[in-house]
Amino acid sequence: MTDARRAGHPPAGPAGPHAPAGLLAVWGVTRLLLLLCVFKVWAFPGPDVTGDVSVIYQGWYDVLRTGTFPGTDVTWQYPPGAAVAILAPGLLPFLDYASAFFVLAFLADLVVLVLLLRAGTGPDRGPRGAWLWAAGLPLLGPTVYARYDVMVTAVAVAALVAGVRHPRVAGVLIGFGALLKVWPALLLAGAVRRRTWGAAAVCAAVLTGVFALAAPGSFAFLTSQRDRGTEVESLGGLVLHVARHTGWDGQVLLHYGSMEFLGPYVHEVSTAAQVLTALAFGWLLLWRLRARRWGPATLADAAFTAVLLFTVTSRVISPQYLVWLVGLAAVCLCFRASRMLPAALLVAAASAVTVLEFPVWFAHVVASDPLGMALLFARNGLLVAAAVVAAVRLWRSTVPEGASAPLPGQAARTRETSASS
Repeated sequence: MTDARRAGHPPAGPAGPHAPAGLLAVWGVTRLLLLLCVFKVWAFPGPDVTGDVSVIYQGWYDVLRTGTFPGTDVTWQYPPGAAVAILAPGLLPFLDYASAFFVLAFLADLVVLVLLLRAGTGPDRGPRGAWLWAAGLPLLGPTVYARYDVMVTAVAVAALVAGVRHPRVAGVLIGFGALLKVWPALLLAGAVRRRTWGAAAVCAAVLTGVFALAAPGSFAFLTSQRDRGTEVESLGGLVLHVARHTGWDGQVLLHYGSMEFLGPYVHEVSTAAQVLTALAFGWLLLWRLRARRWGPATLADAAFTAVLLFTVTSRVISPQYLVWLVGLAAVCLCFRASRMLPAALLVAAASAVTVLEFPVWFAHVVASDPLGMALLFARNGLLVAAAVVAAVRLWRSTVPEGASAPLPGQAARTRETSASS
């Protein structure tokens, strides 16, 4: 009898791990429904979410093809690596731009499923992560395939899956992901091997240099990001939603590509969000200094927690941000030792509420009426609860009671030893 059978795990076949038939059925049916929605065979309730692809993305595509970035367009708020995702539909010249984009988003979704199935095969692993991705992602509706976030998530998932055994590969993928949409840099929160950090830094530096030399306007996005306000779906936005019912003299307008609050005290609310983000960063730094116990799941658990913290404190919580969280939570659940199951289920619940606030009843959110506010309080409340639960469970699983902060050199040696054991 093989070691895999003795351990109670089915052996991987020549093409990889065997996926449960039910899981594949759920994934196949839900993805067919998503494709029917984005190809407009079936009209999903609410405003059309595919306009970003057919209008905004395609407009950027036309500019990027000339060898420059759309720096004069304030809706371009992404690092230069995003050009790779925006230009990718050109690889399918037999399809129109929007159709090619949807096909590539579908393929990225499939890549994530395969990665999770492989990550969930072996001792102390399981299929929970693949199940979360198969059943949890479609809760967000057609927005999943109408934004390029699923492609970025595929890179992030690949980095975490590679991180246990191939730290340099993980670092390269993290560096590339950070140039796609910044947030994958947070995957380094739980990385303890110098090779991962070094590879990420080198990859990001090289790509940054290439973009800066090859195309003007590569970093114009920094100005647009700096000038963004408080978006209606954010945690801080809840304060302004309530204020609209108490005589606040402000309004909601399309600003920098999203529906934002404009008016008195918006700047102060945005500043408060940035202070919360700084506090989240401080907590992560303290956790790194205090953490002593490191296992195979720690890299994914820390990455999920870090992205959760920075999502809930952001000035913007767009629906597609939940794609990142579902993907990272799914990697965590591939490890039986992960402590993130409660937080992952809260994120799945938040995804189900998210599709109701956008796109189904987004008009109610913009109007700050009771239905819209109830949906936002529920969704953001679930995300805050997930962030708190994840942070507490990460701390308790890695920081011994009464542990004091070790010296930097001691911390590095301890983590290297734990990661390689």
